[in-house]
Amino acid sequence: MNHPRTLGELKQSGYQSLSVKEEMRKNLLRKLQAGEPIFDGILGYEDTVIPQVQNAILSKHDMLFLGLRGQAKTRMLRQLTRLLDDALPIIAGSEIHDDPLRPLSRHARDLIAKHGDDTPIEWITPEQRYHEKLATPDVTIADLIGEIDMIKHAEGRYLSSELTMHFGLIPRSNRGIFCMNELPDLSAKIQVGLFNVLEERDIQIRGYPIRLDLDLCLVFSANPEDYTNRGRIVTPLKDRIGSVIRTHYPLTREIGVAITDANAWTDRAKAQGQRSLGPLVLTPLFMKEILEETARLARTSPAINQQSGVSVRMSIANMENMISNAERRALTLNENPTTPRISDLAYLAASTRGKIELALSEDDGGEEKVLAKLLGEAIKNLFEASFDLKQFRGLVEWFEGGKTLVTGDRIPASDYVKKLNEIPVLKNAVAKFLDRPELKEIRAQAESPLTASVLEFILEGLHVENRLNKSTKAGESSYRR
Repeated sequence: MNHPRTLGELKQSGYQSLSVKEEMRKNLLRKLQAGEPIFDGILGYEDTVIPQVQNAILSKHDMLFLGLRGQAKTRMLRQLTRLLDDALPIIAGSEIHDDPLRPLSRHARDLIAKHGDDTPIEWITPEQRYHEKLATPDVTIADLIGEIDMIKHAEGRYLSSELTMHFGLIPRSNRGIFCMNELPDLSAKIQVGLFNVLEERDIQIRGYPIRLDLDLCLVFSANPEDYTNRGRIVTPLKDRIGSVIRTHYPLTREIGVAITDANAWTDRAKAQGQRSLGPLVLTPLFMKEILEETARLARTSPAINQQSGVSVRMSIANMENMISNAERRALTLNENPTTPRISDLAYLAASTRGKIELALSEDDGGEEKVLAKLLGEAIKNLFEASFDLKQFRGLVEWFEGGKTLVTGDRIPASDYVKKLNEIPVLKNAVAKFLDRPELKEIRAQAESPLTASVLEFILEGLHVENRLNKSTKAGESSYRR
């Protein structure tokens, strides 16, 4: 668009300035009327979190997003720029995005006094109006509010002059959105320094009588529990924040799987641009559900510190590692396409470490032990939801005859299919499971690898149900009665 380039042209265009919160409210109302979403890629919050955010914006509130790690707090805060206008006029060269019709800074006022209607105008994008700061104990008032620039003072300006000031992040976010992430990590005295900004919308630097009536939308993120022992939100600061919005982990397994699908790097052939760079990995729904059920169980496990939380990043990283192991196995066995198996889950420890915080201090292998237990419980839950245990009486009897089945990532899918033909009761159970509608597409492309995956699922399910014994050695698992 051909935007006005001088103050005179801007006035002639009929432009009227709105406060940033009025602007966000106006654009939200328009989106609600048109049925447009305000967030992209945020799943599971449609009936819980998003209505709270909408109410806060309509009320012109500052917001605090309160939630455990991995609950999309920062992602939502960054997408608030979707509620800003496509372009905003400012006085050219203004550090604090001065409104041409209501200038704040000395620079802008002097420029208008000198040039009048010929004062140059610049236009900025929504992204330029969003600033973010991660709260750390070393953040100072100078970083956020500003400081006297001694070089400018040495050039002959008075200390009390605005022209001597170096503005911090908050005034530089004027007419935009300022986000402070992990607010409790900010020292108490710095939090107190935000009182005036929140309540009066003005700043004072070094005690000099310089007041800037800022136009801001302030948003924060924080963890509800002080699990890090680094700090907390001082009560008077929380009192000045209009809306405190609680986020949460996925409420259902289905939503969790959808979030992982949307965020994990799974379509690797597409990313590489050509399939020859790696085998095609097709992940069946039940394997995705096992990973998500593991995370859901972790969020209620007494072995894990629930104040720390279990991020959705654990499910995402585990999905990526599971697919990577399937890729590695497929290359070794010359199997393309392939599907992940239960045996691939043995390599998830690397992507789980650091994602969970144990409640009690244990030995170095504590995380692996907890993960193995959680995986077992998840497989048991999915197995019971998918099969009737009574249908495997004949299979258990087959094992009672001294028979053994060996699985592992060194065994090709074709060997599983051959073995399956020798065990009719197991073959029938696998065939019935393969008829599920959600497996139709994968079965059409990779029936043998999918058969191997289902076979391992059934054997592991019988093991966690205490119907079979299992011993693992050198990457291979032997199932016997």
